[in-house]
Amino acid sequence: MPGENLSREEARARAAILSVERYDVALDVRSATGPAPGGAERTFRSTTVIDFRCAQPGASSFADLIARSVTSVRLNGRDLDPAAVFDGARIALEGLAEHNTLEVDAQCLYSHTGEGLHRFEDPEDGEVYLYTQYEPADSRRVFANFEQPDLKAPFTFRVTAPEGWEVLSNSAAQGEPAPAPDGGVTVDFLPTRPISTYITVVVAGPYHVARDHYTRALTGGEALEIPLRVLCRRSLARHLDAEEIFEVTKQGLDFFHDSFDYPYPFGKYDQAFVPEYNLGAMENPGLVTFREEFVYRGKVTRASYEHRANVVLHEMTHMWFGDLVTMRWWDDLWLKESFADFMASFSQVEATRYGEGWITFANRRKTWAYRADQLPSTHPVVADIPDLEAAKLNFDGITYSKGAAVLKQLVAYVGREAFLEAARRYFKRHAYGNTALVDLLSVLGETSGRDMAQWSAAWLETAGVNSLTPEVVCDEQGRISSLTVLQTGEGEQPRLRPHRVAVGLYKLGAGGALERYARVEIDVAGPATAVPALVGRPRPDLVLVNDDDLTYCKMRFDDASLTTLSGHLGDITDPLARALAWSAVWNLTRDALLPARAYLDLVLRFAGRESDIGVLQSLHQQARAALTQFVAPQAREAAGQEVAQGALRELRLAEPAGGHQLAWARFFAEVAASASDLQLLRGLLDGSAKIDGLEVDQELRWTFLAALTAQGAAGAAEIAAERSRDDTASGHRHAVRCLASRPSAEVKATAWAEVVESDTLSNALVEATIAGFAQPGQRELTAPYADPYFAVVERIWATRSIEIAMAVVRGLFPSLQDRPETLTATDAWLAAHEDAAPALRRLVLESRDDLARALRAQSCDASL
Repeated sequence: MPGENLSREEARARAAILSVERYDVALDVRSATGPAPGGAERTFRSTTVIDFRCAQPGASSFADLIARSVTSVRLNGRDLDPAAVFDGARIALEGLAEHNTLEVDAQCLYSHTGEGLHRFEDPEDGEVYLYTQYEPADSRRVFANFEQPDLKAPFTFRVTAPEGWEVLSNSAAQGEPAPAPDGGVTVDFLPTRPISTYITVVVAGPYHVARDHYTRALTGGEALEIPLRVLCRRSLARHLDAEEIFEVTKQGLDFFHDSFDYPYPFGKYDQAFVPEYNLGAMENPGLVTFREEFVYRGKVTRASYEHRANVVLHEMTHMWFGDLVTMRWWDDLWLKESFADFMASFSQVEATRYGEGWITFANRRKTWAYRADQLPSTHPVVADIPDLEAAKLNFDGITYSKGAAVLKQLVAYVGREAFLEAARRYFKRHAYGNTALVDLLSVLGETSGRDMAQWSAAWLETAGVNSLTPEVVCDEQGRISSLTVLQTGEGEQPRLRPHRVAVGLYKLGAGGALERYARVEIDVAGPATAVPALVGRPRPDLVLVNDDDLTYCKMRFDDASLTTLSGHLGDITDPLARALAWSAVWNLTRDALLPARAYLDLVLRFAGRESDIGVLQSLHQQARAALTQFVAPQAREAAGQEVAQGALRELRLAEPAGGHQLAWARFFAEVAASASDLQLLRGLLDGSAKIDGLEVDQELRWTFLAALTAQGAAGAAEIAAERSRDDTASGHRHAVRCLASRPSAEVKATAWAEVVESDTLSNALVEATIAGFAQPGQRELTAPYADPYFAVVERIWATRSIEIAMAVVRGLFPSLQDRPETLTATDAWLAAHEDAAPALRRLVLESRDDLARALRAQSCDASL
């Protein structure tokens, strides 16, 4: 749609002349319930009043709105013709005065894609639930506004909704709901503090609510009282463990008040778990929204609870980094997301029972960053974001986890107290304002005394990941005569960076344990850095050049260390060091330096001894990827059988009723392929087979059934029976995925048509259908869709919402047709579509790079 993709230059020009004083927004969502209008899409009434100033009276500008229709537009008391000023995405504003009032009355569409105001009908009880999701620019689907982060203002919301609903927004309600004419109730909310449009929020529906409160003593004898609420759909209430969520919430609030010395600024603190959510969560001040999969319907491992706690703390960090102080434009998205990613692990380790947070960070979050930083779309942490489509794609592993890893390196570089003091000054100096890179560097320079411009140039303003490799020379007595850390980069002109690292030396003990006996911190710079402090130490069996994970790098090994790991990786006693070793050998596998089957051999020999459940589940995920993408095709079947046998062995050996047993059960189901494997899964489903301590709850039942349907060992009748057993929204999604996973040409054609030729499925069902369609064991069935993919992606991008378009472009790329011909077809499309939307080309380029990497890894594995 013309005007929908706001550019950075347009935003800068608008911000140069406009400042917003207030918004009054009224939404009438009573139309969400009751019969749908015959053949028409449901709409809701949205009225907006905006008071704003213009620094250049007589100038022209525009407001943003995506609506089905506009009833009226009034500017400074003058009625404007909607047909003349509204083009579907923008309202033209001509002849502005110094002080202006814009009034817009519109009919907006409910969303089924998770963008704007999403409407969900619970199949279990028929209740309707609403929530908003805007980042980066979808509040314009709900009310007229100036949709850019640097035009902050106070918002006052009024929502008219069906009687009996819970209705929430960023701020607390003013008094009790008032009866509305023609039925329902109207809730008026207190004005917010100045915030950006993308973090405003409305949640409405018959939500279940749990309540608590947080009290904090402030300096001067005052007390800060924060009401706490946790919400979910009524049909999920029996699964909601609100006490655990409240506990982490209070621990986080304590930590951030201690660390930031700036009281929580947004009054109440609600957390709503909502259906069909596209993200993990969203940091709307006063009302954080989460995907409802964090309300666990069945047994999950400790890693799942740890992950949820991390997300709770991530969003809480945003109350300061992002909401109180907001980036000026999406170039500096890292100013909120990198800090939230880092502070989530930081606070989790120091304030909660999840002390393994840095292990998870090293093993999972940084793996995401390493992948993103080696794609052709890699970018600096401080990115070049020309428009909103580019902004949407930059919510990636670089902005989140590389940025967080860089901040961890920064703390090692400047010191913990200097870092936190910089944050305190930053909040006090820029509260309710907008900032850019220079504003943060300024306070960091003040508190640390360091040259932050040089550090920023190396870490924030250039792309790519460095590799650090130890070079060890020992004398005849078996002592180190020299140890050097070699640094390399990637590309024709690699950028070498300064790294603060810990180099650890490890030795095998008499009992077989691999333990650290020496450690030294040094500053690595340039291609080679000597480590004189370790000269004279006994010859190590293993050298870790990024021990304790202080920096962001790919850690490599000398030959002796790699030999040690091949026989003793599981003997490393320190869990963080072991996680770093696992991460490093996975990077070697992805880089086609270690055969995939050698990696799988390590997993089969040592994963059963892994104590950290989060690391174990990462190993399962990576082993599955290695088997699907990196093993040579001719060896794939045999390798799969070996992995399945190993998974079953570990499942039977795992402690009954423990998290490791559950993890191995899920992994076994994912790799099971033989007749005996499938017979066991069927027996576990119907109760004719048992594994001591393994509780086959509803979620695990779907995991087993998904494996059976993908292998053709179960069909529509079994799926329907399970759907009847689990008549819920989750059950519906599982059933849709299973139906699309059946090994049938007719099934694949139906799934393709439902996603590509129709736009009726919700975002959650699009995701489920794509997941079922793309089965690794069904390459022949999906091969006919490789050419059609390239024929439809531009149309999909042009006609679907960006969230759905991204899911289709990524999810249906023919990555399972892993042969050179697919690479050639991708290159041909890219060459013929140089003028395609840059964001679309980026997605195709990224998928092409993953495919090329897979082919290189398969070639490496074939040499085994």
